[in-house]
Amino acid sequence: MSKELISRIEELRNQIRKHDYEYYVLNKPSVSDREYDKLYNELEELENKYPKYVTSDSPTQRVGSDLTKEFSPVNHTQPMLSLSNTYSEEEVYAFDKRVKESLDLDLNSDVEYVAELKIDGVSVSLCYKNGRLVYGATRGDGFTGEDVTPNIKTIKSVPLVIENKLIEKYGLINFEVRGEIFMTLDGFTKLNLEREKNSEKLFANPRNSAAGTIKLQNPALVASRPLDIFVYYLLAENAGFKQHSENLDLLKKLGFKVNSNYKLCRNITEVLRFCKQWETKRGELPYEIDGVVIKINNLNYQKRLGSIAKSPRWAVAYKFKAIQAQTKLNKITWQVGRTGALTPVAELDPVFLAGSTISRATLHNIDEIRRKDIREGDIVIIEKGGDVIPKVVEVVLSEAQKRFEPAEMPSYCPVCNSKLFKPENEVALYCENSECSAQVKGRILHFADRGAMDIEGLGEAVVNIFVDKGYLKSYADIYYLKERRSELVSLERFGEKKVDNLFSAIERSKDRPFGKVLFALGIRYVGSGAAQKIASYFNSIDELITADENQIEEIYEIGPSISRSIKKFFADEHNINLIEKMKKAGLNFQSEKPSVDTNILGGKSFVVTGTLELFTREGIKDKIISLGGKVLSSISKNTDFLIAGESAGSKLDKAEKLGVKILSETEFLKMIEQ
Repeated sequence: MSKELISRIEELRNQIRKHDYEYYVLNKPSVSDREYDKLYNELEELENKYPKYVTSDSPTQRVGSDLTKEFSPVNHTQPMLSLSNTYSEEEVYAFDKRVKESLDLDLNSDVEYVAELKIDGVSVSLCYKNGRLVYGATRGDGFTGEDVTPNIKTIKSVPLVIENKLIEKYGLINFEVRGEIFMTLDGFTKLNLEREKNSEKLFANPRNSAAGTIKLQNPALVASRPLDIFVYYLLAENAGFKQHSENLDLLKKLGFKVNSNYKLCRNITEVLRFCKQWETKRGELPYEIDGVVIKINNLNYQKRLGSIAKSPRWAVAYKFKAIQAQTKLNKITWQVGRTGALTPVAELDPVFLAGSTISRATLHNIDEIRRKDIREGDIVIIEKGGDVIPKVVEVVLSEAQKRFEPAEMPSYCPVCNSKLFKPENEVALYCENSECSAQVKGRILHFADRGAMDIEGLGEAVVNIFVDKGYLKSYADIYYLKERRSELVSLERFGEKKVDNLFSAIERSKDRPFGKVLFALGIRYVGSGAAQKIASYFNSIDELITADENQIEEIYEIGPSISRSIKKFFADEHNINLIEKMKKAGLNFQSEKPSVDTNILGGKSFVVTGTLELFTREGIKDKIISLGGKVLSSISKNTDFLIAGESAGSKLDKAEKLGVKILSETEFLKMIEQ
């Protein structure tokens, strides 16, 4: 196998991990489902062809990872797997053929399916014991979700108690219901109008608003937002039914809200007819859908088919084509991000598309503009990638059309007029002026974001005002805004209550854990997951500042690009001064010390390798960290233990040579149970 192929496999894994993080943690996907599936399928094909290079931490071997930590973790009784996607009749027929072959059925026979609308929302699990809701959890990485019970209870269509006579009749002592939390288009529009009045950042679409709402820490605020739920699956050993359609009927009897637009289909041809019908009618619904879920009706067949690492074999999603619209591209502008990178943006004649009015769309980079030959004044087709991010798909040309000259890259920053810089081997242009107001605004918005310092009320409109007026020159200045209270109160559309609410949110942010603060600093390549790993390894920001690149790279899954970026960030005296300023303001730059009970591993370092049976890779890593240990990515003479599963490979050989103590999973469990 060539080095190029090995490199491609690793590149695909890194891209998929990035997109998993954006989708599952940040809820801000940057690619469409179709683009994601292309990457995933290419990796899967390469790994099938070269099984020697399959690793247990490859995206094909598990769902996703890197959960947020605001809520308690919940282990799902059965994994909440994602669905494989299909985009054509041929792929749906291929699914039907695989089902029949796996079940040893005649290929000419009919299999019954239930076709359900694929609600574009947030998957949750509701667990009941003795007829009462015990907890509600998000999907998370498919194996471990987050306990959002207080927020679930605010949704009035979720029954908190089931009638005893129904529980007794169907023997449902303990059962689990899975469904999709969503927001109607009308509710979404009203919510955004309210946020606009309060100068808060608008949600991009109903799914984002539902996902953001269900993870709020204030149930009262959740209750004020128009969340709803459709349930679609019952997990109960004692129900005694043989068909999924019977379970849907039972869910309705139990008081759950089941979407009425599902159909029991005699064969796959009827399924496809249903799919085509709803692809045409989707705009008539008061909520968003992005496809149809196709499930085998026979529960025994479902059990026999089982699942692969990523998805069940008995169900598949038929994804609708992205909705497109035609409009005029008036101008190409260049937007400066918090890192200084410039992104070209299409300024459009406003057009309504997939639930919102679009007036701007990304053009990605100059190479993309040239490849599609996009010019100012063109009539263009736009779509929302995965019904989320507006982008220009193509230009509509006519013979009589007179076109402008092709777009050129700017030489100077459109915001601060600094000379731009283009690194070798990169498409992007950069403004290197760290005081550029666009970068300052971007860094502050990132710092205040829910996934970082979570400062409610410090949205885009407010940040723009504060930076333009000189109140904020860096994110450290946020903690000194109280010195300007009289000025802020006098601003238009502010007032005492709004300013005091902002100050309260700023004060609460001082309690954010070190991992969140580290992520908020906006160090390049240091995402939320990497920040959490680094904060769990180093006891304080001071330890991290003085660490060298090799020490940083000892952390599990932290590589050279991250370590170099961290060292570059802390080599800048301006950044050190900001940290000192925030320390004085009372921010948390230290990891929480493990209690005596949880410090069983006493700072010992572990490397994990091979295929595990008792843990997932993320699960054992989290367990080690929670008990006061450290997880490293590579073996050295300073490593205390190697936990080795099956097919351990080169790390096991190196551990034996260096005399590192080797543990099986069982031996590790005995160690932590002592």
